[in-house]
Amino acid sequence: MKPLSENAIKVLEKRYLIKDSKGIVTENPTDLFWRVARTVAKAEEGYAKEAHVSGFKSILMKCNVEANGWAQKFYNIMSNLDFLPNSPTLMNAGRPLGQLSACFVLPVGDSMSEIFDAVKNTALIHKSGGGTGFNFSSLRPKNDVVQTTSGVSSGPISFMTVFDAATEVIKQGGKRRGANMALLRVDHPDILDFIVCKSSMDKLQNFNISVGITNEFMKARNEKREYNLVSPRTGEIVGQLKADIVWNFICKEAWRTGDPGVIFLDTVNNYNTTKWLGEMDATNPCGEQPLYPYESCNLGSINLSNFISYTGISNTPHINHTKLEEVTAIAVRFLDNVIDINKYPIEQIKEATLRTRKIGLGVMGFADMLVKLGVPYRSNGTLGIAKEVMSAIRNVAMKTSEQLAEERGTYPAYEPNGRIAPRRRNATVTTIAPTGSISIIAGCSSGIEPYFALAYRRNILDGESLVEFNPIFKKYVLECDYIDAMAKKELLELAGKNGDITGSNIKGTISDLFVTANDIPYDWHIKVQAEFQRHVCNAVSKTINMPITATVDHIDKAYRLAYKNGCKGITVFRDGSRDAQVFDKGIKVKAIMKAEEGTIQPEVDVVPRPQKLEGTTLRMQTSCGWLYVTVNFKDGKLFEVFTRIGKAGGCASSQNEAIGRLVSASLRAGVSPSHIIKQLVGITCHLPNGFGDKKVLSCADALGKALGVILKGQPQTNDNTPREEGIYRSITISMRGACPECGGPIESAGSCNSCRQCGYSEC
Repeated sequence: MKPLSENAIKVLEKRYLIKDSKGIVTENPTDLFWRVARTVAKAEEGYAKEAHVSGFKSILMKCNVEANGWAQKFYNIMSNLDFLPNSPTLMNAGRPLGQLSACFVLPVGDSMSEIFDAVKNTALIHKSGGGTGFNFSSLRPKNDVVQTTSGVSSGPISFMTVFDAATEVIKQGGKRRGANMALLRVDHPDILDFIVCKSSMDKLQNFNISVGITNEFMKARNEKREYNLVSPRTGEIVGQLKADIVWNFICKEAWRTGDPGVIFLDTVNNYNTTKWLGEMDATNPCGEQPLYPYESCNLGSINLSNFISYTGISNTPHINHTKLEEVTAIAVRFLDNVIDINKYPIEQIKEATLRTRKIGLGVMGFADMLVKLGVPYRSNGTLGIAKEVMSAIRNVAMKTSEQLAEERGTYPAYEPNGRIAPRRRNATVTTIAPTGSISIIAGCSSGIEPYFALAYRRNILDGESLVEFNPIFKKYVLECDYIDAMAKKELLELAGKNGDITGSNIKGTISDLFVTANDIPYDWHIKVQAEFQRHVCNAVSKTINMPITATVDHIDKAYRLAYKNGCKGITVFRDGSRDAQVFDKGIKVKAIMKAEEGTIQPEVDVVPRPQKLEGTTLRMQTSCGWLYVTVNFKDGKLFEVFTRIGKAGGCASSQNEAIGRLVSASLRAGVSPSHIIKQLVGITCHLPNGFGDKKVLSCADALGKALGVILKGQPQTNDNTPREEGIYRSITISMRGACPECGGPIESAGSCNSCRQCGYSEC
């Protein structure tokens, strides 16, 4: 088995390895790969029995194809990190849950029963480890008539919040939070509201959103004319909008927040391999898998970093096509087996998946491969390698699917009405997925992305982060024979501090090879995506990274270039456009380089506290009691925060003290007060206090609002008249919560709420 990195082991222990009832890991990585391999190979037993009964012997059957032999092959390609399946397969294969698919699309019909059936099914999918995509275009717009109640509709966006709330409370077995994709057609009457539905950045946080763009809309946009809005309830034209204005609206919002992306619906369906089944109008959460309603897809990725061989005296690198073709064939069989052993969340998903048997084999480690081959990402050589690699994988994948069709039969929806086409086992065979977690396990770059940074923090589940320093970059620098020791040290320090080496005086090969995502022009990002798309059945997950200096015009040009080049969709991300990012470029490290290893040690930048500071105290009424917020200033700027609530030692008191300490640490580390306030205001607990503008949603909300009041220079509390602590209670409070005196639990006794720990009573 190939050695795993420290971060790979952390991720495996956090999400993938089996744990006992106490949360102690009871499985090692070798066990995991054997668990998955043996489970997936069990599908071979059924087909071997069928072939024996029918007397059928294929070439593959003659090659001693039994379950144990395939289990060994499956184990080999996983343990060598040449191929890994999507996360649910690694997590659930051979375990009671047994749900192995990553991608699902669910229909959302225009009735309460259909909508909440979709919510229920979403919950089941998320609980099992999958992500969901929806097209909300069939829902009638807001204020449209609802005949059964003589009322009006609240519109698709309001129902999206229901799906979002369901996702928020369902963490997938403690492993990861569910993800959603919401799509709305550009001709839906509520399209303008949809474009800005994530503009506040505190709503629909479990959703990616994309506008479904049509060829007709793009034509209207280019001609700067109006296009029609169509009622999904009646099919009638209910209005018109200027296409270029709507397009600019999309681009401005994407520039500001990163959402929405766009999906080119007609392009998706032009390349649909099962057109006779109808049009596809939705994708999985990352957009790489267009699917019919209730379809799921099983994904896996080949680690291209492992397919470089060296020949000759000079050790010239080249792509090992023999190994690539062998691993591709095994991986396709693996993914087809997954379809048969999968335990589907609901029967409709099983039926739809078996109908087309879609699989999605893709790649990761593309950026690593380019560096090993000595090819800069922003070069024509990259496009050539993309074509060479992906066309080879596609061709072998299709041939393998044809062989499986001979051995096992075609997918049931194949060849209707005597349609003549190559007989295949799977309607689709290739996809480019983002490979976030599995690329960490494999120790390679993600998907087909360039390096986001050479040193960064990767934010994962529950706020935990992993510090990563690119091992290929470090090895390249330390072994580089044309850079002296001092220059090597400077390069490592620069990469550790900023995440890139753009400020280095050392130019040439190293600066070209290790250019990072934000420094690659958007058109090169799109060229790479488009080249891969030409050799992929499904779609391509690719982020078009842009620096913080990018303009709305850049977004506009990027979207139009993607459409022109045949991309099925596009997502842009301007650095800094979101408060929380999966990657934070640079890890603020001090590079202390030992001659033989180049060790990186963390460095903390926190301003020390002076002996004396001046400040002010505010009193805020919460349902846990009076919250006293003391803030101190340094050089006219907010510097630290202290909070006190109830009596010392209580739960509420300790939690608020912790929040105050974290806020103080953030302020002293340079985080802006407005950003802190934005994170606190709006947090809701089960016991809000007050009414209207004076309403306090939680202690955290009270702290955020208090900081906002102080910064505005308005020293006042959230109540209108002075009251003694513990006397005033809002008449709206009837739920149990934390005791304002000791922080213990409030319990209901008849019509009175009281605390058993200290005797406090609300009566």
